[in-house]
Amino acid sequence: MSVDSHHVFTPEVTAQLKRIELTTAGLVESLFSGEYHSIFKGRGLEFADVREYQPGDDVRSIDWNVTARRGRLFVKEFVEERQLEALVMVDLSASKSFGTGSKHNALIASEIAAILALAATANNDRVGLLLVTDRVEYFIPPDTGRRHAMRLVLDLLAHKPEGRGTALSQGLRYADKVLRQRTTVFLISDFLTGESADPELTRSARKLAWYHDLVPIRLIDPSAGQLPNVGMLAVDDPETGLRRVVNTSRRTVRNAWKEHTEHTRERMDELFRDLQLDVVDIDTREEYLPPLIGFFRHRARIQR
Repeated sequence: MSVDSHHVFTPEVTAQLKRIELTTAGLVESLFSGEYHSIFKGRGLEFADVREYQPGDDVRSIDWNVTARRGRLFVKEFVEERQLEALVMVDLSASKSFGTGSKHNALIASEIAAILALAATANNDRVGLLLVTDRVEYFIPPDTGRRHAMRLVLDLLAHKPEGRGTALSQGLRYADKVLRQRTTVFLISDFLTGESADPELTRSARKLAWYHDLVPIRLIDPSAGQLPNVGMLAVDDPETGLRRVVNTSRRTVRNAWKEHTEHTRERMDELFRDLQLDVVDIDTREEYLPPLIGFFRHRARIQR
């Protein structure tokens, strides 16, 4: 199933695709392939058989139907699925066009998504793509193969969002509805959303994280919460299109702007802690590979 979308395949998109393919190929093979399997919290399991209960077995695995029929305790046995499943969910709201580093945040998000998709493919796992703004923009169900992964990357680079705002809760609800097995959901966003104070975002994230493995990848641009002291300044909100003039020479104005951004991040930090999520924080002015690789290796150590 795919949500209606708009794609523009320009020479620039083709060049970006080739560059991403070249720069990520060696990285995926040398660093991710060996550890990728270990990053999933609780690998996918499928039912195999039942056997009699033994002291020390997890009581949650008791098969009560078989137990009732046979009059003795029986537990379900599971085996690890040969393929795991990942979904790369990317926030494409208009605020991602901002960026004070060498690349704007939307391009950084696209490159990270490409690396994750290719890492899953290198491990012969299924991977899908979900693009969100203030609506669900586009969805490709998880599948295997390099050709499939490159299609995800190309569609991501070529996609022109219809929406401008941010509604992560809609994307989380949609993912929870369409995913059929336990999945690691990588959610790439700056998380600077008015939803941070909305209970609906908390409910949606909690519901998804209850069964799936939700991994927020947060793009942090330190300049996003700062106003320069340049006097009267026209400021555009990229998500609403509204413009207002602020007096940046006033310290109270600059402080209020900074505090608003900090409070939004603090609310998201509280949500991440409450749900016990592993967050990957990426400074958009620096290389994103070290924190990403650090996350993979940290997960691998925990699983071992």
